[in-house]
Amino acid sequence: MRTAPSGEALPLPPRSVSAPGRALPVRAAIAATTAAAIAAGLAAAAWHLSGEPGGTRLALSLVFGALFGFVLQRSRFCFYCQWRDFLVAGDPRGMLGILAALAAGAAGYAVVLGAWMPDPSGTRLPPDAHIGPVGPALALAGLAFGAGMAVSGSCISAHLYRLGEGSPTAPFALVGTGLGFVLGFVSWNPLYLASLSEAPVPWLPRLLGYGPSLALSLALLAALAWPLLRRLPAPEAPGRRDPLHAVFVARWPVWLGGLAVGALGTLAYLRVGPLGVTAEIGGRSRQAAGALGLLPDRLEGLDTFRGCATAVRDALLTPNGLFVGGLVLAALAAALVAGQFRPALPTRGQVVRGLTGGVLLGWGAMTGLGCSVGTLLSGIMAGAVSGWVFGATMFAGAAATLWLGRRTGLLA
Repeated sequence: MRTAPSGEALPLPPRSVSAPGRALPVRAAIAATTAAAIAAGLAAAAWHLSGEPGGTRLALSLVFGALFGFVLQRSRFCFYCQWRDFLVAGDPRGMLGILAALAAGAAGYAVVLGAWMPDPSGTRLPPDAHIGPVGPALALAGLAFGAGMAVSGSCISAHLYRLGEGSPTAPFALVGTGLGFVLGFVSWNPLYLASLSEAPVPWLPRLLGYGPSLALSLALLAALAWPLLRRLPAPEAPGRRDPLHAVFVARWPVWLGGLAVGALGTLAYLRVGPLGVTAEIGGRSRQAAGALGLLPDRLEGLDTFRGCATAVRDALLTPNGLFVGGLVLAALAAALVAGQFRPALPTRGQVVRGLTGGVLLGWGAMTGLGCSVGTLLSGIMAGAVSGWVFGATMFAGAAATLWLGRRTGLLA
């Protein structure tokens, strides 16, 4: 049995559940029925929410979360896994998928922002965009987040979709993420006073304008893609698959998943807000820590920054909470149909790596005002320099931790 970098068993290649001339196996039929029920439940919940006063944003958050989870699961879109595949196996396809997502999203954001703020040269920043301060604290957050990815085996968004697949590591990584957020709140005030309070918040369209800013972003992405394209393996011979198998069972090409993520990022920002998966985790962690008396009396300046806000949640249903819930449920439905829902009891190593890596993920996400989806993906799409800084340090932290882990035998 093959194993993933986190030590989990990788799913075997699934058999088609729609092969002509054969009756569906009972297990596959049950899985397909359950997946259909989940999809119907998500659609019914979105329909109900849309009819409530002020419920349109909640309904759209649920829908976008479900689409995001489906795309992540089908394309195996994971920042750490793609990076590890390149570093260890020399396979550049996953990293090209990430660059495709950034390019598509940057182009989409430029259109949206240009319509909302025709003149970006003023002092205002676009509404809700993930544009954060740049300084030593952001670099430290990226390094910690990257180390957490390497230790736990995934970024936060990948742990969420793998939770829908029955991953034994993901629950502990997400618990650790919550604990990491609490540690981030505790350490926030010294970092704010030492670095963040006077850190610049550079936004490329303000400095260059929308056209040159987009051109610069695409040029940087092309420069990163060029050496990867030269290392692409020979294309595989196309197999004869029916459309249902290609969509619901076979793994999507990562470039296709990347383009879908970029398109979803643009649509989500247009109708609801930037993509992000940590606002709910951070808000609930802050609420719990405050109730237990673990927080400082005042978190200096935290609520004035953009990014995955960690405000205390009073409402039962929030946009980001519904987004995350839709992500996990849609990933579960997709995994059931593809034959990739394989829950397992965790080993001691998976528990330790999940909790330890999760703490690093949570601290990095809280200090960096978002994770690989919020700060990196949504930030770079919006033209934020903070997204590039977080991304560079995140990948550096993951590479260094993976190298050290493999040298010591602690990581595969």
